[in-house]
Amino acid sequence: MSNYVCARPVHPGEILKEEIEYRGISQSKLAAQMGIPYKVLNHILNERRPLTPTTAMLFEAALGVPADMLIGIQTDYNMLMVKQDKSFANRLAEIRRIAAVL
Repeated sequence: MSNYVCARPVHPGEILKEEIEYRGISQSKLAAQMGIPYKVLNHILNERRPLTPTTAMLFEAALGVPADMLIGIQTDYNMLMVKQDKSFANRLAEIRRIAAVL
């Protein structure tokens, strides 16, 4: 098992946006096909909204991109973002310090 960590978090929206651009699919047509508001789709593709299991499954149905893979990418993204949050790291360190004396 590798301990490799990507230097830059990759949001699944980035991958999906490249995929639909490569296929020449318009965001409005894809949103209509998936049955979601254009704004929701656009926010996912522009990394302003997380991918949910439901939207991952809708992308899988529309594009054939495996939902499990997309959710894995979202989880990795979420974990990297949290690990880069210095104030949260300080909070964790304090909790660990207190827990060590219990």
